[in-house]
Amino acid sequence: MNAPVDLDHARIAATTPLDRLDPSNPALFRDDVWQPYFARLRREAPVHYCAESMFGPFWSISTYKDIMQCELAHKVLSSDSLHGGISIRDRDKALRLPMFIAMDPPQHDEQRKVVQPIVAPGNLAKLEHVIRERAIRILEGLPRNETFNWVDRVSIELTVSMLATLFDFPQEDRRKLSHWSDCATALPMPGGLIENEEQREAVFAEMLGAFMKLWNERVNADPRPDLISMLAHGEATRNMTPREFMGNLVLLIVGGNDTTRNSISGGVLFLNENPAEYNKLRANPALIETMVPEIIRYQTPLAHMRRTAVADFEIGGKTIRAGEKVVMWYISGNRDETAIEQPDRFIIDRARPRGHLSFGFGIHRCVGNRLAELQLKILWEEILRRFPRIEVVGRPERTYSAFVHGITNLPVRIPG
Repeated sequence: MNAPVDLDHARIAATTPLDRLDPSNPALFRDDVWQPYFARLRREAPVHYCAESMFGPFWSISTYKDIMQCELAHKVLSSDSLHGGISIRDRDKALRLPMFIAMDPPQHDEQRKVVQPIVAPGNLAKLEHVIRERAIRILEGLPRNETFNWVDRVSIELTVSMLATLFDFPQEDRRKLSHWSDCATALPMPGGLIENEEQREAVFAEMLGAFMKLWNERVNADPRPDLISMLAHGEATRNMTPREFMGNLVLLIVGGNDTTRNSISGGVLFLNENPAEYNKLRANPALIETMVPEIIRYQTPLAHMRRTAVADFEIGGKTIRAGEKVVMWYISGNRDETAIEQPDRFIIDRARPRGHLSFGFGIHRCVGNRLAELQLKILWEEILRRFPRIEVVGRPERTYSAFVHGITNLPVRIPG
């Protein structure tokens, strides 16, 4: 069983003139009705131009193979913040944040290398017992026979606890990390988490202030195996401007928080929506190994990545002109029936579960993908040791965003 198709949106997606179809509307993701829009694009216009949207004009790339082609064309399709960066939403040039994911080679490669040791196999092995200890503490503290928000009590708590460890950031202040992450990616709107860009910049200034203290401590000490020390001592990062430091902090916080957080939430939801898979998992906990990447595919925690053409680029019979915005919809590529068998089904024992696009591809492939998988794996091992069932008892609430594909509230109950 999977979530039913919204018939109104299936009709709207089928009847809207193709040149007016806008898959970037954040409400489609908040209301979980995005599927028929991308299914139509994959069938009829895999390389699609949207002339008008709240984010301006852009090209959509919606099929698996075309996304892979774009990912490999990094010399023509730039990630650089100077051209607009990695999100569909444009920011004023003065407010753009340089960060290594929003850089092109060679600068991208040099800065990425500085932080890679944090997720090297040897360090992951050291982190494993810390993740397990935290997961056990969190799960043992959950109430029985009582409704609570899984996102807040488990998903956020585990990810910010681990993120604080990676930064060697004070654990007592760990919730600031999730707040900064949410503020970094929120769309400005009246009554929202961020109402305007001035407010976002104030949050960034607060974040920078907290991390500058840590930087100053560590730049004058011997190198240590935490992210701030790595940045402070790294040849490609030790002379960063404050804004570049701020940008890389945002990248590491969002990257270390959102992917894992929303996959932890999605897993509980998908198993409840697919009880046969939940039964399969309980009967054979070894299936956690293949279930984890399937959760990450099915959730697709970042719906898209954006590039900007720096020269004319031909794809799918269309010409993308220099200066135009290109949006690679990972969320659509992960449901492409020509690349993934039965992609709309959540199947925990897929033969090749890692053949998804959630971590990107090519030079920008997510640096922390193995750490994200490790956290999910350990959490589910400990869940199955304790709880025969976690019941979703209300509708999930989702993020109003075309970028972060997130869950903000998931009411659950653990039978006692």
